[in-house]
Amino acid sequence: MSAPYDAALAGGPEAQAHWLRTRDGVRVRACVWHGGPRVVVLLPGWTEYVEKYGRLAGDLAAAGFSVVSLDWRGQGRSDRPLPDRSRSHVGDFAEYQADLDAVLQLVEGLPGPRYLLAHSMGGLIGLRALMRGVRFERVAFSSPLWGVPLAAWQRPLAVVLPKIAGRLGVNLWLAPGTSRTNIVAQGVFEGNRLTNDRATWEWMVAQARAEDDFALGGPTIAWAGAALAECAALAGMASPAVPCLTFMGTDERVVSPAAIPERMARWPGGRLVVKQGARHEVLMEVRGGRAEVLAEVLGFFGG
Repeated sequence: MSAPYDAALAGGPEAQAHWLRTRDGVRVRACVWHGGPRVVVLLPGWTEYVEKYGRLAGDLAAAGFSVVSLDWRGQGRSDRPLPDRSRSHVGDFAEYQADLDAVLQLVEGLPGPRYLLAHSMGGLIGLRALMRGVRFERVAFSSPLWGVPLAAWQRPLAVVLPKIAGRLGVNLWLAPGTSRTNIVAQGVFEGNRLTNDRATWEWMVAQARAEDDFALGGPTIAWAGAALAECAALAGMASPAVPCLTFMGTDERVVSPAAIPERMARWPGGRLVVKQGARHEVLMEVRGGRAEVLAEVLGFFGG
């Protein structure tokens, strides 16, 4: 059965949408934009959905790439693990690897070499995939979640809290400092941590307000603990032997701005591009030079 996809809301071309079933029985939505024999596997970030990447997928398709993306479990139109659909939850980030494997099976039916383009949380999931041997010709990351921005005094609490919450049976509660309300759907541009581009911000707000499933709220304590554990586990591992291009902005306040250059400094053949004044959404950021970033990605992928 085909899955729904809203090209008008995405601001990009039509996509062929699919329902996929993961090895642990979760239904996830994937989309394919057909543009050429080479394939870009596009991994979105936390709270995101495929429509957000319609414009970017259109640009990549126009350059001769087919694009495959997905809604991670617990967000977008994919299955939600909790009755309260506003809360983001997984018990272990390994669950996201099951989602990715289902998408990779879909990609196996497409000809040509594979490239990885991953944003934010997608960068953490993509890095784990590389560590476990998933092969891509080249990989590019945008503001990857390779570390959580915590003050020194917060780190011990962040490690202990999920364990205590699990023992007390409250690990499905919202993480401290978060709420059921989606930040983008609130629509407050001033002070937002995502983008300097008001037009992009308003486009994202319109999407979040148009579809309840695109307006995910905060994470559970269990999700936060799983994210910290995955960042810590990967931090001690050597970088994979694949050409890598990574972007981040100097005004990064969503993921750890220190973890990205630390990883790239020990990535053989890797290159870090820092965009002055850009915030988290480097692929959609006016100060980051969206056209310049896209051109660099296409040049790196050979487009």
